[in-house]
Amino acid sequence: MTPHHIHAHHSPVINCRGQLLSLATPVVMGIINVTDDSFYEGNRMHQLHQVMEKVQQHLEEGAAILDLGAQSTRPGATVVGADEEILRLIPAIHAILNSYPKAIISIDTWYASVAEKAVLAGASIINDVSAGDLDAAMIPTVGKLQVPYIAMHMQGKPATMQQHPQYEDVVVEVLDYLQGKLAACRAAGIKDFIADPGFGFGKTLDHNYTLLGQLHLFRDVLGVPVLTGISRKSMIYKLLGVTPVEALNGTTVLNTIALQQGTHILRVHDVKAAVEAIKITEKMKGR
Repeated sequence: MTPHHIHAHHSPVINCRGQLLSLATPVVMGIINVTDDSFYEGNRMHQLHQVMEKVQQHLEEGAAILDLGAQSTRPGATVVGADEEILRLIPAIHAILNSYPKAIISIDTWYASVAEKAVLAGASIINDVSAGDLDAAMIPTVGKLQVPYIAMHMQGKPATMQQHPQYEDVVVEVLDYLQGKLAACRAAGIKDFIADPGFGFGKTLDHNYTLLGQLHLFRDVLGVPVLTGISRKSMIYKLLGVTPVEALNGTTVLNTIALQQGTHILRVHDVKAAVEAIKITEKMKGR
């Protein structure tokens, strides 16, 4: 890396349909699965009242963003079609905004049609685990919608991604991929691009830890906000020999490392613990 490739540290602000969200201090994105198929049992909620209870808990505990997904992306999960996602997500978006009009809702989908309908219903961020690779219409659609876009790196497809992940140099390859996506998104008119290295998506345990140790490069080289999603993932529970249910302590440790590496957004199941990690790491910066 030559010095002129390194971007200056600025305080990123993302425009969520007119609401400006500062990422100068890292923020927490609370996961809400509007599905009955998730790798973490504490997060399976099909019914709207359960969704609303989780929303209330996340917001009270300090989540800045609510990330709604109707499709499980755990390895081997059954694929849900766009129509089914829309049926699950739209009522949830309406219910959330009815109770919390200022809530910033992110939609976890790889379908352009779902992104479009969700934003029209009031969502304000699109979080795509395929970075546009699973639906060619996604990046142009987000450009048209003018909402922030989270592009994640994944090797392969969710069903098969963990079979034989291979890289010459995982950090360089993931960085190159996201650099290409950033260029495509800028060309499509997307102003707010958020990079997600995709922990656990087509990566071995060692790949994940290598990426985490170099996470600052994503911020420095790409010059965009970085999202880290490592909550209760196998890189924690397999290493520690525990279950996803027992992986909160390990999650907090990794979230703390990600914060020290300069991440801007922590995507988590447990908002309170992540908010506390941010408070402590910010204090350590001498603020």
